[in-house]
Amino acid sequence: MDYLEPAAPQGMAPYRSPGEPREAWLALAASIDADVVRYFLASARCGCFMQAARSLNIKATLLRKRLAQLEERMHRSLFSYQGSVLALSRDGQQLQARLITLARERRLPVQEQPLIRLAVAESILHDILGRDLIALLRRNASVRLDIVSIDSPFALQMVEADVVLWLAGVDSPQPGPGFVTHPPHALARLDYLPHIAKRYSRLAARPDTVDDLADYMLVQWQPDRLVDALQPWNRLVEQRLAGVVQVEAYPLMLEMIRCSACIGLLPRYMSCFDRGLTALPGLFAEDMQRQVWMAVNAETAHPQEVQMIVAMVLNTFEERREWFGAER
Repeated sequence: MDYLEPAAPQGMAPYRSPGEPREAWLALAASIDADVVRYFLASARCGCFMQAARSLNIKATLLRKRLAQLEERMHRSLFSYQGSVLALSRDGQQLQARLITLARERRLPVQEQPLIRLAVAESILHDILGRDLIALLRRNASVRLDIVSIDSPFALQMVEADVVLWLAGVDSPQPGPGFVTHPPHALARLDYLPHIAKRYSRLAARPDTVDDLADYMLVQWQPDRLVDALQPWNRLVEQRLAGVVQVEAYPLMLEMIRCSACIGLLPRYMSCFDRGLTALPGLFAEDMQRQVWMAVNAETAHPQEVQMIVAMVLNTFEERREWFGAER
């Protein structure tokens, strides 16, 4: 829709019906639909139709359609562009003032959004879901989302959530959440391998055996110490008398591998997530594998909003299926 003032000779006032008093059109403000009032005021505050649509949790096309209908009804151009900046026209400013006054008189309530809780394994949140979660929030700025990071089986048992993603055995989702869920869904199988930063390792000198790791510092994310599937690596770390560091923060472990010539245990997909990291296969005879599981709370109070989160998760793993192709 066109938010420029209607074409008219320079210096003439915007269109109004013949004989219409200059302020009479503002009397229509009291009869504007409540949703349209919200759309108009949000657009005026944001100065951007896209941001207003995100804050209202609606599509930008719907927002602009309803505002175009409002302009047609009021016989006024309510918005204009000053360069590339969206601003209210003079009539738009008058309507905004009138609607704000009416809103205070009516005390229109803010529409409360349901609170959705997402509990997710910390590594999955950081490596796989983070970017798409941010994109989801950009599109739905009014959503209420509580994101809980899970870093241990104990934390998984204690958390209460609408959607939960966790790491468990390849053949079984146990131990799983401590609340009743619908049947868990297996999303991806992960192979774990030692990783090193490419810039600290020449191809000809990369370690080929466990004994070769003696010349490198090892770094371990402490929650992995509790994981039975990672015991080959855990035993190696526990036997170290020197050249080993334990960290609580997952991002810090990644940074130490990237920048400190350390070797750490990571899922094989990390070379897709960070092209500066490379896996070191063949060091351990035993496979180290885990499965990503997802489940939905069987007693969630907001199934429609929960489905939005579930759809985002499924789409994310589908888009990254090549990351896990070598895992199986």
